Amino acid sequence: MSDTNTSRRYPPAARRVLWASLFAQCGIVVTGALVRLTGSGLGCPTWPECTAGSLVRVQHQAQGWHKYVEFGNRTLTFLLGVAAIAALAGALLWWQRSRSRGLPGRGPVIALAAVPLLGTVAQAVLGGITVLTGLHPIIVAAHFLLSIGIIAGCVLLVDRAQDPDDQPVTPLVRRTLVVLGDVLVATAFLVLVLGTIVTGAGPNSGDSDVTHRLGIDQRVAAWIHADIVYLFVGLIIAMAIALHLVNGPATARRREWQLIALVVANGVLGYLQLFLGLPWAVVAGHMLLATLVWIAAIRLRLALRARGAAELDLRAPDRQPQDA
Repeated sequence: MSDTNTSRRYPPAARRVLWASLFAQCGIVVTGALVRLTGSGLGCPTWPECTAGSLVRVQHQAQGWHKYVEFGNRTLTFLLGVAAIAALAGALLWWQRSRSRGLPGRGPVIALAAVPLLGTVAQAVLGGITVLTGLHPIIVAAHFLLSIGIIAGCVLLVDRAQDPDDQPVTPLVRRTLVVLGDVLVATAFLVLVLGTIVTGAGPNSGDSDVTHRLGIDQRVAAWIHADIVYLFVGLIIAMAIALHLVNGPATARRREWQLIALVVANGVLGYLQLFLGLPWAVVAGHMLLATLVWIAAIRLRLALRARGAAELDLRAPDRQPQDA
């Protein structure tokens, strides 16, 4: 690979900051789930204050231990903002360094680096709306899906930063498999959307005093959700078979098996939570794995192409760039 391409790849040390931002975004999903599952959604009953007259929880609050859960989630949002600022600052410094060497800056990477920060600000605002609307299930679902969108942006940022350049974009598989990858990611998102509907129709709305739910039979919502999950599993199997038959890129095949392992584990937790009556710890694990499945599906799709590697020998799939 040329020196020019190497110098336009994001520095490894700075790439770890991007990974930290991605992990933090996953962490906020888990803590948000714990807030809902432990009935702590109104542990801090006001916003932006935790309670009237105080930005932090106070001992005399009527919410008991729930205030610690909700305030902990809000505190993590602050740390999330710090990680997002670090990611954007690192990208801008890299841009400046590239320009000082006479190299054009990689605009798409800079734009993606702004996603975590802008998303965190949007999450803070939406979080306030969630509290002020008394944990309305539609707003709660939007809160989660916004996190999913931010996580997708972080995954793209991490992937694009380790590419040697933005152009050219070289498909590593046939067009049919690229389309299959797109459908797989879209189906994964649909599974997450339907999951929020199942939750909004059931008992885990976020606080024991919340009485409004989605006017949907939870069993029907769960059946539809399960049907789409089966479709998703079928697409994963189809992709695995196709990648094997065409001797697809090594990175894509490795990420395919990672996706399969996560889906199997999440399926086990999904049935376990139903058999055990939705215990909060199992449901939280289910949501964490669902987030990891989402990340794995996007990373699989990204492994079906190469950027800035025109000299790559496409006849030798095992020579694909390794993961960060």
